[in-house]
Amino acid sequence: MRGLARLALAALLAGAGAGPVVANTIYVVSQEGGSLTPVAPPGAAIAVGKGPAQVAAGPDGRLYLTHSDTHSVSVVDGRTGAVLARFPFAGQPFGVAVAPDGRSLFVGDWAGGRVVRLSTATGAVEGHVGVGRDPAALALDGRGRLYVADRESRQVSVVDTATMTRISTVPVGEGPFALALNPAQDLLYVACVRSGDLHAIDTATLKPAGRAILGGMPYGVAVSGDGARILVTNQQGGTLVVLDAALKPVATIPVGRYPEGVAVAGDRAYVANWFSDSVSVIDLTTLAETARLPVGEGPRGLAVLMREAP
Repeated sequence: MRGLARLALAALLAGAGAGPVVANTIYVVSQEGGSLTPVAPPGAAIAVGKGPAQVAAGPDGRLYLTHSDTHSVSVVDGRTGAVLARFPFAGQPFGVAVAPDGRSLFVGDWAGGRVVRLSTATGAVEGHVGVGRDPAALALDGRGRLYVADRESRQVSVVDTATMTRISTVPVGEGPFALALNPAQDLLYVACVRSGDLHAIDTATLKPAGRAILGGMPYGVAVSGDGARILVTNQQGGTLVVLDAALKPVATIPVGRYPEGVAVAGDRAYVANWFSDSVSVIDLTTLAETARLPVGEGPRGLAVLMREAP
């Protein structure tokens, strides 16, 4: 283990702008290398400072990275690669999500057991709410509900972002770490790294909706664009496990060593391999790895940035 750095998760948040979309860019954040790199299409690595942990994409082409060790959040222009700002954070920032309008940023405070809402324009604190212990991944839906994986509380907290109040908690397995909503946003998937299982939560009732026992260490989770495939990285096995909508495993795909984050764009999935310093590219039609791309040291989180026509 490399301390808290090893606890980083792949976070995926894709924002869509108002103009016609012409392409996606897939970014990977390398925690040990202090870099953010576009891998599809490929581009030069961007130096972002020490220890970036998670990354989220906003609807305006900006990327937001949390730096747990330096207690800060950096803002990167995904179109030019320029580091635009670095916001100080009074706590240990980890999970991150961007509001659909791009005006607010939600940051989990790993050490403080809370989520803080920041202005994306200035970094000013707009509100905060207490959640469970060691909040990891954040996922935000279109209704303004924020879901928080409370790793040491064996639960998912549900926050109303309009009032910044916690409205519910949903029990899950041990060590919930990764979250992903399906395209319809009626199901939330929770990967639990210690109990080796994947949980589904009905977002309308906030009740359990299914469970798959996977074994190993489920660490990252994503959902295909049609909702038919759930993709879970298994750190211990060095694999990507693919399940159908009924949570039945349909494939186990070897990837690099110690895979963490996973993201989906179109008919491809991308897996950050922490120990291999690489990103695996998975064809979701054939369910096979088609490439393994070298990146900076310690890749963890992935984000999909939607590009617009000029």
